[in-house]
Amino acid sequence: MPPPGVGWGGVLQLRVSRRMLWVGAAALPLHNITRVEAFRLKPDRGAALLRFLKWLVVALVIYAVLNGVSDGDAAVGEFGPLLFVVLIALAVYLGRELFAAAKPVLLVEMSSGSAVVVTLPSMEELREIAGLIAHAIDNPAAEFSRNVQQFNTTNNNYGTVINMNGGRNNRGISL
Repeated sequence: MPPPGVGWGGVLQLRVSRRMLWVGAAALPLHNITRVEAFRLKPDRGAALLRFLKWLVVALVIYAVLNGVSDGDAAVGEFGPLLFVVLIALAVYLGRELFAAAKPVLLVEMSSGSAVVVTLPSMEELREIAGLIAHAIDNPAAEFSRNVQQFNTTNNNYGTVINMNGGRNNRGISL
């Protein structure tokens, strides 16, 4: 089960053919790859705590506004149990994110600053694929194909596979 905010996507074919790295339908020239790394991605617990606090404040403000509008009327006091349910749901959400395990990922970073992130349950398979990609960069005749799973993050996901983090003057797609 993936941690909240991070999901497993569908199965993608990752292959090297004719000096191109294909990840699903995305084609990446091997000469543009600057880094290939397999590692365990730890969930951002600080961001999870901030999201929890943000939604907690939103829920409390809405409750306070409803109570203020009704001047403490008993009819609005019925929202107390709803607030309790929302607080329990937020606590469960926070717990799931705080105790989520690190997930194995394969990161392929390009010279443009964009990156492809895919996953498999086994770190050894990801390390093997990283080695095959590194070998293909140095050997023009190298070709291989493996099935991987798409790794989705809720932040910085542009398109089906490519995740862009940082960079300068990134304006998206200019037509």
